[in-house]
Amino acid sequence: MEEIEAIMEEIRNAKQVPLSASAMINRQDLLQRLEGITQNAPEELKQARWVMRDRDELLDRTQKEAEQLVRAAEQERDALVSRTEIVAAANREADRIIEDAKNKARGIRMEAEDYVDAKLANFEVVLQKTLAAVAKGRESLRGRLDQGPDPDSEAEQEVI
Repeated sequence: MEEIEAIMEEIRNAKQVPLSASAMINRQDLLQRLEGITQNAPEELKQARWVMRDRDELLDRTQKEAEQLVRAAEQERDALVSRTEIVAAANREADRIIEDAKNKARGIRMEAEDYVDAKLANFEVVLQKTLAAVAKGRESLRGRLDQGPDPDSEAEQEVI
């Protein structure tokens, strides 16, 4: 390419033939230079074709690698989204289990309170009967004391 550009520059700078559009150049020198370019051109064109082929192969490989990276990134994204969904589902399930446990605990506590209340009510009834029996016994005892000593109960008085 440099040689072709040099030839073109030489033609541009060649002396113009007076009163014409023609220019004076060294025909022999110009032909030798063009023949040299023609002889070297096939080799250089082969090299250029190899470079172009290598460039195309490199672009294809790069494109395939880019596509693989995009696929891998999409798969990773999908996996992360899936994990996020799994975590969210697990959190929802954990919240549901905790709420169930709270409800069961509340039910057990209410049952326990009802059981204790029933036992205390029974105990209260027993205590009231016992108090009534004690009060009746004391009343009976007072009634005997008010009547005076019973000769048969002399031994009882000593005990009292």
